[in-house]
Amino acid sequence: MKSLRLIPVFLLFTGFFAKAQTGRAKAHLNHVAIYVVDLAKTKAFYEGLFGFDSIPEPFHDGKHAWYSIAPGVAMHVIQGADKPKEYFLNQHTCFSVPNTEAFVAMLKTRKIDYYNSKGVKGEITNRVDGVKQVWVNDPDGYWIEVNDAKE
Repeated sequence: MKSLRLIPVFLLFTGFFAKAQTGRAKAHLNHVAIYVVDLAKTKAFYEGLFGFDSIPEPFHDGKHAWYSIAPGVAMHVIQGADKPKEYFLNQHTCFSVPNTEAFVAMLKTRKIDYYNSKGVKGEITNRVDGVKQVWVNDPDGYWIEVNDAKE
């Protein structure tokens, strides 16, 4: 019985030792950044489609827009790319919405193409766990998954 009481102390000590070894706590996501051709067009896309709120950015040079995209996480949009690029569907950022069908209806009214997980245009993916997903490209070709996951 005494040995069982030592387990929490041992676990606490090993966690402290691991942190002391590295000198820092585990890393966490601070922001993602995308490099774009036309800042105004990209801002209109993210603000209009996802309703992102801008947050202060320190440069004030007309080439940056920063958005809060999750608690404590930002997206930095930086103008300066010479042309859009082609990206792989499986390298994407994902945002969850309350209802995928309602989001798709909005895409249709804005004439924005959407794809399923296999890249089939105009199709919704139904995952085995019930989550519905679609993928869209932003103006610079970055892939964005949009799903209705609850967590």
